[in-house]
Amino acid sequence: MALSAVAVMLSVAFVCGTLVFTDTMNTTFDKLFAVTNSDVTVTPKAAGSGEDVPDRGKPEVLPASAVEQVKKADGVKGAEGGVVSLSVTVVNAKNENMGSTTGAPTIAGNWSDNELKSMKITSGRAPRGPTETMVDADTAEKHHLKLGDELRTIAVTGDIRARISGIATFTVTNPGAAIVYFDTATAQEKLLGAPGLFTHVNVTAKDGVSDDQLKQNIAKAVGADTYKLQTAKEAADANRKSVGSFLNVMKYVMLGFAGIAFLVGIFLIFNTFSMLVAQRTREIGLMRAIGADSGQVLKSVVVEAFLLGLVGSILGVGAGVGLAIGLMKLMGQMGMHLSTDDLTIAWTTPVVGLVLGIIVTVVSAFIPARRAGKVSPMAALRDAGTPGDKKAGRIRAVVGLVLTGIGGAGLFLAAGADKAAPGSLWLALGVLFTLIGFIVIGPLLAGVVVRLLSGVVLRPFGSVGRLAERNALRNPRRTGATAAALMIGLALVACLSVVGSSMVASATDELDKSVGADYIVQSQAQQPVVPQAEQALRATKGLDHVTAYRQVAAKITAPDGSVKDDGLSVTDPTYVQDVRRKMVAGEHAAAYGKGAMSVGSIYANEHHVKVGDELTVAFTEGRTAKLKVAAITADEGNIDKGVMYISTATAQEFVPADRMPLPFMLLAKADGKPDAAYAAVKAALAEYPQYDVRNQTDYKKALQDQVGQLLNMVYGLLALAIIVAVLGVVNTLALSVVERTREIGLMRAIGLSRRQLRRMIRLESVVIALFGALLGLGLGMGWGATAQQLLALQGLKVLEIPWPTIIGVFAGSAFVGLFAALVPAFRAGRMNVLNAIASE
Repeated sequence: MALSAVAVMLSVAFVCGTLVFTDTMNTTFDKLFAVTNSDVTVTPKAAGSGEDVPDRGKPEVLPASAVEQVKKADGVKGAEGGVVSLSVTVVNAKNENMGSTTGAPTIAGNWSDNELKSMKITSGRAPRGPTETMVDADTAEKHHLKLGDELRTIAVTGDIRARISGIATFTVTNPGAAIVYFDTATAQEKLLGAPGLFTHVNVTAKDGVSDDQLKQNIAKAVGADTYKLQTAKEAADANRKSVGSFLNVMKYVMLGFAGIAFLVGIFLIFNTFSMLVAQRTREIGLMRAIGADSGQVLKSVVVEAFLLGLVGSILGVGAGVGLAIGLMKLMGQMGMHLSTDDLTIAWTTPVVGLVLGIIVTVVSAFIPARRAGKVSPMAALRDAGTPGDKKAGRIRAVVGLVLTGIGGAGLFLAAGADKAAPGSLWLALGVLFTLIGFIVIGPLLAGVVVRLLSGVVLRPFGSVGRLAERNALRNPRRTGATAAALMIGLALVACLSVVGSSMVASATDELDKSVGADYIVQSQAQQPVVPQAEQALRATKGLDHVTAYRQVAAKITAPDGSVKDDGLSVTDPTYVQDVRRKMVAGEHAAAYGKGAMSVGSIYANEHHVKVGDELTVAFTEGRTAKLKVAAITADEGNIDKGVMYISTATAQEFVPADRMPLPFMLLAKADGKPDAAYAAVKAALAEYPQYDVRNQTDYKKALQDQVGQLLNMVYGLLALAIIVAVLGVVNTLALSVVERTREIGLMRAIGLSRRQLRRMIRLESVVIALFGALLGLGLGMGWGATAQQLLALQGLKVLEIPWPTIIGVFAGSAFVGLFAALVPAFRAGRMNVLNAIASE
């Protein structure tokens, strides 16, 4: 019962921990946004959400005259121009990136009165002049920065070298952003490229003037459509929306894995109560004989389950708060600072935990409870256990086969689907029905699979191995339920391993076939490539050419009148050497001619576009052009699928130079000596640590590492379900030992040694674990292979089974079985022989 309570506790802890953690993150960001936003903020009309990294490397600006205009509005107490840029990289004297490693931005701006709402200078003073800067305390502590240290801020307008004059500490929690401040004149000149410009104006209202009224007054003073105006609440809501979408995704993903743990826990609780009811058969029969009716017996078991769920859930709520604090500490180690002062426990969190834990426990125990209610008074004359417990019913076997067949048909249809959307529905149907089918048919499979496994694993151990085999087979329903719990977790592991390996193999294969460039330069933080870095690369000796790859926003109108609000990929003509695109019509190089472009085959087919047709392209940041389709690329692979190309020269003709986006990637090809050129490229870009320089081998490894990190994170989330499954094996063995007390005593009396007894129980545990692993891995590989067939529609055409992982997990399952049997085997070995024989 204690182990069952632990299973409930772990599952509830996962749910409550997730809710507390995400609520705390929301509270942290809400406090930050509430403090940092002024009563009304004035920004350029074209300004983004505030978290977007501008593709031009410089934020949108408004003139300094806007500050004076705003000051003249009724109700304005004060107006102050501000400068903020996210397109910067800050490095120390050792050329090490001072930015966050958690995805939080690096921010550079001017120190102003508005900053005092959320920060205070705790060391040194505010920056004065172009040679001084101030840094936030979290960044200073993380990177061991102190007053007088030199920092280099890399911006699109050039490098800013300045020494730290002060350190400012957040008065609210900083979730992990790295921040540097300059005086206003330096920020304007070095971050925006010219004096007299700001990125926003912070406006403070006079006493008694509401934010909404102030906003209306400013709109009258500057013109309603001149600038974007936001009250503090509107700005906070906009920021909260952008952060909240990410937090919601994280919350629901984690809750999904908590649901898997609950599902696994159902088998544990079901098995526990099934075995308890079987062991109490005579006791229940006696109760029936002295007057208890079936309803009273059922209620007694349900109440027992309710109490178990209640205790486990209460412990789980407490453990969930501890788990949330642990996650906050872990995020702190990674660079995202979350304070326990902001720990948020909504009243709904413990309620959800208690309700879930109790309902799952009671529902899991209901079928055993119904069995208990059906026990006849005559059962008092029989031994514990009932003949019906010893083998699965034929009806169950038929139902299991039908469900598995339906699931198999769903997977077959998914694998043969021509489109991803219907194929995904068939895949979901196939996964659901094969999982349920395998759970239902588990007892039938146990009789076959356990015998096969025993022939390999148990027979070498002689009579002890045969006894372990018979113990595993004596109750196929119990063995099937115990193995099913482990099967679910391992099926997901196998499925994701197959999908991950296939994605890496497909991408690697496509890189080999399609990419001709020797080196790829880009930023992991999605920072655009600054001109000085591009110039350094183009000046590197040993390179045949360098290709800049950028994107421009545009609306494309097809001859049929349809409008696509998307963008164009702008590259140099040398791109045709860097990426080999298969053509449906025309030549790729022709798309780089004057007034020419290319389209993808999917777009061409949908809108009946052919070579020679003219498309109307309205550049968002420039003029409208009429471009002729000179090539149609095949959208078979995954690299640049659906992309439309134009040349850099064509883009420059219709987009002003000051609105032209910076490249987000550079491609380079060596001129004869790849190794020497590789070293030269790395040396040329050594001053810009925000960019990764990779050859094709590096790129493949980076891709593999990224997928591997994602899979490791998923495996970590699945670990709880596997732990609960292991508890299920422990529980089954422990109760089985209690159930067989008299039998064990008799076996000991006729010569079975303690060592043999413990080995028998360990072997039984191993074969049950291997049975669950075999079902789970087989099922998961089937799911993964089907999913890969759907991914093939998106260009990921290589199926790769990660056999080392599969074999490693299968072998690891044997060790899981050995571990699970340690305590039950030890307890069985300590039994007193005479007391065991005398046991009823």
